[in-house]
Amino acid sequence: MDEILALLLTPTFGYAILRVTTPILFAALGNVISSKAGVSNIAMEGTMLTASLAGVLVSAYSRSAIMGLLAALLVGILFSAFMAYLSLYLGTKVIMAGIALNLFASSFTVYVLYMFTGQKGNSAALASKQIPAVEIPVLKGIPVIGEIFSGHNILVYVALLSVAVTYVMLNKTKLGTHIKAVGENPSAAASVGIQVRRVQFISLCLSGLLAGFGGAYMSMGYLSMFTRDMIAGRGWIAIAASAMGRSMVIPTTVTSFLFGIFSAIGNVLQLQNIPSELITTLPYAAVFTGIVVYSVRKSKGDR
Repeated sequence: MDEILALLLTPTFGYAILRVTTPILFAALGNVISSKAGVSNIAMEGTMLTASLAGVLVSAYSRSAIMGLLAALLVGILFSAFMAYLSLYLGTKVIMAGIALNLFASSFTVYVLYMFTGQKGNSAALASKQIPAVEIPVLKGIPVIGEIFSGHNILVYVALLSVAVTYVMLNKTKLGTHIKAVGENPSAAASVGIQVRRVQFISLCLSGLLAGFGGAYMSMGYLSMFTRDMIAGRGWIAIAASAMGRSMVIPTTVTSFLFGIFSAIGNVLQLQNIPSELITTLPYAAVFTGIVVYSVRKSKGDR
């Protein structure tokens, strides 16, 4: 136990928290935007997965990490736009459309991976590019703080910046006002000239953009290749984080970091003689506990 505590109380552990929280935070913020418009993006898992593969493939063939990132973002937007079309224009239930697209993405990415590499497990055969890490001059020389906050992949800092951008967009812009109006009362929003379906469509596309960042980070930052089903439930964890944060930016950011902390603890425990099967359940146990706490608090608030 003392050895575990010693590992948890190090700058390396703080560094790991930022690293593992990044994809969850991207997706959770995306779900905040769509939820505010009344259409939660249930397809976060599939969106991140397809974006992560797109980033690897395009970066490998273009020999450019920037092109790979742009491809991941574009695929994230298109994937969510397709879900928006199914749910908003064809009348498919959002939950059914999201689940169907998640299942489709899991199989489709393996098929595309096999077409390009002849492998069904990973893209190690491709010379894909990695988004670089950066040292922050002001911070890197500061003990502890520099070790925690400096030297991360660029997308880690983009995720932190996205918190502020999302907050400002939702609370200080006309689009944000329309998104919240549509989510709170679509009929009232329509009565004052707001195009409800258009706003919801844009919200889902924005959530896909953020999920695309998360997917690109997974295959071009967290790892340097694509692996089968590599999102591993992070999209669902992000949806839970958004729900626990009541679709508000700051509380959702806090809950995302809580799940990131549990994931980082799981990584630390892997260094100990603890069964890996038990360790891998830790983040999901945290999600289950969090949802139970959220449900109890919500039921008390509704009384």
